[in-house]
Amino acid sequence: MSYFTIKDEVSSKFEERKSIFIGHAKRVYNEEEAKAFINKIRNEHKEATHNVYAYVIGENFGIQRYSDDGEPQGTAGVPVLEVIKKNSVTDIAVVVTRYFGGVLLGAGGLVRAYSKGAAMAIKDAGIVEKVKGCRLDITADYDLLGKIQYVCSQKSWYIENVEYFDKVKITTYCEISSITEIKSNITETTSGRAVMSTSEEGYYFKLENRLFKEC
Repeated sequence: MSYFTIKDEVSSKFEERKSIFIGHAKRVYNEEEAKAFINKIRNEHKEATHNVYAYVIGENFGIQRYSDDGEPQGTAGVPVLEVIKKNSVTDIAVVVTRYFGGVLLGAGGLVRAYSKGAAMAIKDAGIVEKVKGCRLDITADYDLLGKIQYVCSQKSWYIENVEYFDKVKITTYCEISSITEIKSNITETTSGRAVMSTSEEGYYFKLENRLFKEC
């Protein structure tokens, strides 16, 4: 199973009919982290007219919260939440700050502006996939290193590290769904002479063919 979240914490700014909007986004893992981020933005923008927010947490999008923060009902928090859901991202908090510029935007204008603020922040933060994976260690004789490296290259399995002891130890991080295939190919390539062990099972960030604990 996999899901998508954002990579970086960002702020994205634009002007709409003299009002300044700033979209802020951060990856969070629970409501406490989301609320802490929201309070941080509020403190940084105490003079702002509104600090509208929405957050979604959980791989099944189980926790969803939003606030219009004084804007007309349905014109701010819900549009921000809908942008998050449209991008199919979770473990994310978005705050859109507004400094009122003296020109009323109307309900439709507010929806568009807050949606734009959220969309810009999510785009600038970068969407990244999280997958279930684990660490795979392969221990083999030196004469098998080239063969193992070749098959990993052909299959686009990223080798994270190679250590040289009395034998070579190759470390890679793999998706759980690929473990059986990888072990089978390594066994075939080495005629069963490689020893393999897995550990550190959990969720990893996936960028192209490489898995990371954090990114």
